[in-house]
Amino acid sequence: MLVNLKTLGCRLNEAELETWARQFRSEGCQITQKSVDADVIVLNSCAVTEDAVRKSKQLIRRTHRENPTAKLIVSGCYASLNPAEVKSTLGVDLVVSNEDKSRLVELAKEHLNMATMPELASEPGEVALFAMGRQRAFVKVQDGCRYRCTYCIVTLARGEERSRAIGQIVDEINALHTEGVQEAILTGVHLGGWGAEFGLRLDSLISAVLEQTDIPRLRLGSLEPWELTDAFFELLQNPRLMPHLHLPLQSGSDSVLRRMARRCKTEEFAQLVGNARQANPDINITTDIIVGFPGETEAEWVESLKFINQMEFGHMHIFGYSSREGTKAANLPDQIPGLIIKDRAQQLLRLANSQKQATLQRNIGREFMVLWEAGSEPKVDGTREFPGYTPNYLKVVAMVGMGEDLCRHIAPARLIGMAENGGSLIAELMPMK
Repeated sequence: MLVNLKTLGCRLNEAELETWARQFRSEGCQITQKSVDADVIVLNSCAVTEDAVRKSKQLIRRTHRENPTAKLIVSGCYASLNPAEVKSTLGVDLVVSNEDKSRLVELAKEHLNMATMPELASEPGEVALFAMGRQRAFVKVQDGCRYRCTYCIVTLARGEERSRAIGQIVDEINALHTEGVQEAILTGVHLGGWGAEFGLRLDSLISAVLEQTDIPRLRLGSLEPWELTDAFFELLQNPRLMPHLHLPLQSGSDSVLRRMARRCKTEEFAQLVGNARQANPDINITTDIIVGFPGETEAEWVESLKFINQMEFGHMHIFGYSSREGTKAANLPDQIPGLIIKDRAQQLLRLANSQKQATLQRNIGREFMVLWEAGSEPKVDGTREFPGYTPNYLKVVAMVGMGEDLCRHIAPARLIGMAENGGSLIAELMPMK
């Protein structure tokens, strides 16, 4: 039986896809990247914005049109918030809520009469992971969120916080490393809230992974800035913990942050970023920004731009505010007109591009150990282009001679210039030291 897995949205959705891939493989199924060939299609939906809901609906309909005979399972935040709507969509055979995600394969077998053959399952589970095109593994360590930022619908869709035990996480990462995975990314809805049920903090989990596994690279998903502790900053000096932090700022105006119910003022955010850069000068700080939050005045917008400019982010995810029914922000006065949101987003995009270019330029001439991904098809002369990522999460590309294959290897490279697209750096391979 062929299973195709699709996702929209966050890294947590990616992590869940990889878990399902391994579980389906253990039942004797094969993972296919072509939905038209699949007997079963699983779609992990998103609802973080109205646009994400629209894209989720479109993907469900398109998936059914492309393969109307396949059994279609829909899960994720859109499915959890609107189960009746999703269930009534043409082609959907099973809706699995976020609460039941851990039982998705079991529910599929129960409700869809799947003919699984566990005796044919392969060991280890390398095929499932790499058949999906993954060069690194997302490891879900936590779900749910205790906070109630006024704009966020995800906390409603994901429910209460719950953490996985250290032993489970360590065992999964060790198994992934045995299968050839070189980098694990810890992810969760509220990653910094991991361990609250156990009286522990995230730095305890990171320390355990570094001590009890040999995986060369450990990376972190999005972290709320107020979760960073002195112990965490000490860990940033460990070369196996990748020097990249994604810290959602959301706004550079304290008055807007108060309306968002964020727990970190700009002065505190700047101090935390300074602490991180002092702990590891190579660190790359990226962020999320919401443009046009209700009541955002021109003065607040100018204040926000000024602060963001001071932070020198390596990359920004920019979101035009999207009103979501069920959130407090949807009922706030002074909703911002769409044309103003669009104009402000364009202003911020120009600043974001400028800061990203500056970050890339600062790293030209330096050498890094790069985790290489799958290469392009061979050119006429037999050479291939391989993309990869530095420890501080800069995308690089290198041309490699005929017959060489870098995929899934960590190898040194020197960054020699900017790629034509402006979003990555050109690298040349260096001899191993």
